[in-house]
Amino acid sequence: MKPARHPTALRVQALLHEHGLDVQVVEFEQLTRTSTEAAAAIGCTVAEIAKSVVFCGKESRQAVVVVASGDNRVCERKVAALVGEKLGRADADFVRTTTGYVIGGVSPVGHTQPVKLVLDEDLRRFGTVWAAAGTPFSVFPLAPEQLVRITAAAWGSVRQE
Repeated sequence: MKPARHPTALRVQALLHEHGLDVQVVEFEQLTRTSTEAAAAIGCTVAEIAKSVVFCGKESRQAVVVVASGDNRVCERKVAALVGEKLGRADADFVRTTTGYVIGGVSPVGHTQPVKLVLDEDLRRFGTVWAAAGTPFSVFPLAPEQLVRITAAAWGSVRQE
């Protein structure tokens, strides 16, 4: 683990500081693209990873970003009910265009276009969670309350039963 040097991770770092968070974006030599990879690199449980799952709103064509606990499968039906529209799959080009990030590095902040954002209420069971910082090698820690504050998103039940 080392301080971030990638320009995208540094942009996320600056956004976090603008939001008043005194947290450090860190980079790893190994990938942190999946919840399992990130947990192994960080040394935490998979559940403590705040993974970003991106859908495409069928009517709005807007990105719907779900920040979910790493051990949860996201229920598309529940998310659709929370955002008020049916959802479709988001391919790599859509994710990059609408969020500004590559799959495996989608941060909960700093999207290039407006997105609908939903936070998995299961993240609230932890004191600290780890979110992607714009690249498949970078992450940052924060408290769930800080996640709400910097995203202005609401908690929701998104876990697939």
